[in-house]
Amino acid sequence: MIKVVVCDDHAVVRRGIRDTLAEAVDIQVTGEAGSYAEVREVLRKTPCDVLVLDLNMPGRGGMEVLTTLAETDSPVKVLVVSMFPEDQYAIRCLRAGAQGYLSKAGDPEEMVRAVRTVMQGRKYVTPEVAQMLVDSLSKPAQEVLHASLSERELQTVVKIASGKRLSDIAEELMLSPKTVSVYRTRALEKLHLGNNAELTVYAIRNGLV
Repeated sequence: MIKVVVCDDHAVVRRGIRDTLAEAVDIQVTGEAGSYAEVREVLRKTPCDVLVLDLNMPGRGGMEVLTTLAETDSPVKVLVVSMFPEDQYAIRCLRAGAQGYLSKAGDPEEMVRAVRTVMQGRKYVTPEVAQMLVDSLSKPAQEVLHASLSERELQTVVKIASGKRLSDIAEELMLSPKTVSVYRTRALEKLHLGNNAELTVYAIRNGLV
């Protein structure tokens, strides 16, 4: 039996994932979490083979979960299930230690296949991501500027480009407005941009929003 923990900050989404996986006779959802702190606590107390993880959570997000698991040599395998664009986030997650990346808009049956695949110690990616990986091997691609952003800087860029104010972003990420302002400043410097308008144009052109 494959033991799965589901981590997503929306209870409705967690229920949908749980119901989807419950239809598989060889998969059991053993726990749920809605934040970085909760998932760490659940993983300490609950048997887990595969963590189904959302990236976009308040406070510390999914990338921080991946980093923590990698730093602690956790045996838990991670399947990222996210609404973020595959071409911008899939390879980033795989490099950070995830065993698979799946869009929330995908077929529910695909999630079951993905859980089984990563449990077997294999990577699970969609054909689109597989093609991107092949392309990156066959011809060295020019590194995009936003590849140098930290996870927090990237989150800040995406949220600003989506029209959110710094105070709103600070509340969502559970950070101080001053800290978010620092992330914004660093991101502008790394992207060689001057203001939020230029940042928004960059994000749109590069498919970040």
